[in-house]
Amino acid sequence: MRTEKARSKLLIAPILLEVRRAAGGTASLFSGADFSVDASQELNGTYDFLMTQSPRQVFIEAPILAIFEAKKEDIVGGLGQCAAAMVAAQRFNEQEGVVIPVLFGAVTTGDIWKLLTLGGNDLFLDAPTYYLDRLKAILGILHQIVLS
Repeated sequence: MRTEKARSKLLIAPILLEVRRAAGGTASLFSGADFSVDASQELNGTYDFLMTQSPRQVFIEAPILAIFEAKKEDIVGGLGQCAAAMVAAQRFNEQEGVVIPVLFGAVTTGDIWKLLTLGGNDLFLDAPTYYLDRLKAILGILHQIVLS
C-alpha cells in the first residue's frame, strides 16, 4: 500500500476495531480528529488513532488508554510523534481528573508494530518488534491494554 491513509484504513483500523469489539462496548476508537491539549507545550495536533475506555464514541473523554501512529515505512521516525501524543493524552487524562498508571502507544505500518509505554515521566520502548505474522500476539497485547 502506497499511502499512510490506505494502511490506516485497510490494515490498522480492522485490527483496532477487533480490539474494540472484543472489549464488549467498554472502549471507543477515534481516528484523525484534532487533539489539542496544551498548545504552549506543543501538545496539539491530529492523531491517527486514539482509544479510550469509554462506551460513548461521541467525543473524546478520559481515560485515554492508547495512541496509535500510522506510518508508511518509518517506524523510528514515528516514535517521537507517538511519544508526544502519549504525553498529551496523559495530560488530558490528568486534566479530567483521571490518572492511569500506564498509558500505551504504538507506531505501526500495519505490518510492523512497535509498542511504547508511558508511566509517570518514564517512557519505555518495548524491545520486541511485532510483525503481522504474529497477529495473535498483537491482538493479545492490545486486548490486555483495553481490559486492564
